Amino acid sequence: MPASHRYDGDVRALGGADRAAALDALVGDLCSPDPRVRDDGAYFTAARWIPVLEQAERRELGDRVVAYFAHTAVQARAFAPLVLARITEAGGWREEWWRPFAQWYPAERDLRGYDVDLGWLHAVAHGADLLAALARQPAQDPVRLANLAVDRLLAPTEHLFDAQEDDRLAYALAKILSHPDLDPEESTAWLGPVEKAFRTGEPGPVPPWASNTMRTLRMLYILTDRGLRTRNTDEPLHTVTHRESVLDALAGTLAVVAPYSG
Repeated sequence: MPASHRYDGDVRALGGADRAAALDALVGDLCSPDPRVRDDGAYFTAARWIPVLEQAERRELGDRVVAYFAHTAVQARAFAPLVLARITEAGGWREEWWRPFAQWYPAERDLRGYDVDLGWLHAVAHGADLLAALARQPAQDPVRLANLAVDRLLAPTEHLFDAQEDDRLAYALAKILSHPDLDPEESTAWLGPVEKAFRTGEPGPVPPWASNTMRTLRMLYILTDRGLRTRNTDEPLHTVTHRESVLDALAGTLAVVAPYSG
């Protein structure tokens, strides 16, 4: 039975001990192995409540969720960045959360999108969602965000993206590359380690990390060429800050592994 009834309704109608208890139950359920409790209950409630919480409550929620990056259960680790993304969108990001996230994201080894018992895990996609949310914050360094996305792509793995993780990470990179403070060199320098890694390829089966990276860059090329919008909105399409430079750099990098391309 889902436990969401413990924090169902409008948080603004709660006060004192009841409000604190509801938030405590929500945090606990964010690491539940039952997807009905974690995803359908705790996460969707968190997404609804975060915009109306007090700033101190958002800070406490974020502090507690950040601790989940070191949790032994994959569902706890994987849902931490998703909640932090919603906090960031509400204006509650704290710089001290960066290091735990940046240490966890490329190091996570359980990259399953969906598990028949645990439900959606999606560590790569959820981490990408946090990167995309951070990319919309003017004070964030887009170079740092892009480099972390590359670290995730190039990390050794035996998992082949199978639940559109490449699309989500490409979208995050497109949002990062839309930052107005980027210059042309910064918009493309992050591809240097990718090209270097591609050049280490040898005859034989394509390693999962390489396939994941190729597909992510191909989707990024489409978004850069055709434009993108903020997810789940009707805002007009926009493109990255230095479109032509990024398109040329992506084409050149992909040509390393697709020498038949133009």
